[in-house]
Amino acid sequence: MKKRFYKLAATVLAFLILVLPGALSARERRGANLVITLKDGQQIKGELIAVKPDSLLLLAEKDESIDLLGIKSIRIVRKSKAMLGGLLAGMVATGIYFSPGGDVDQAFSGQLFVLPACVAIGIVAGAMAGTDKIIPESEVRNALGYLRGMARIRDYK
Repeated sequence: MKKRFYKLAATVLAFLILVLPGALSARERRGANLVITLKDGQQIKGELIAVKPDSLLLLAEKDESIDLLGIKSIRIVRKSKAMLGGLLAGMVATGIYFSPGGDVDQAFSGQLFVLPACVAIGIVAGAMAGTDKIIPESEVRNALGYLRGMARIRDYK
């Protein structure tokens, strides 16, 4: 009976592995969220649609084409990865302390403080990984290839 259950479970998992990535990637790709500061001090926030040779196309309240010569800085807004980092660190710490063959009583006795410490370190590391990237005026031309990879339409001509 157990062997049949494991076979069924393996079949279902294999099916899900093959089907889910296709279903998840069917949605439209989104461009990076940018905050562009112009030389006159104005800020434009929006999604990067495409990178043209002399401008960036942003979807803000309306489509805006921003000339590269007028840009003072570009800030790429990233999502914080603090929760993911904390979760992963907590899972690793739990896996280490409650591994098969380990003594659960020993883990609870005096070393349980390690789990919250690992989670805290993971949260800090995740928050640092999700820090916004700022591209100054002098680097804008050099960063066009990098920005093109983050645009909704990568191969815009």
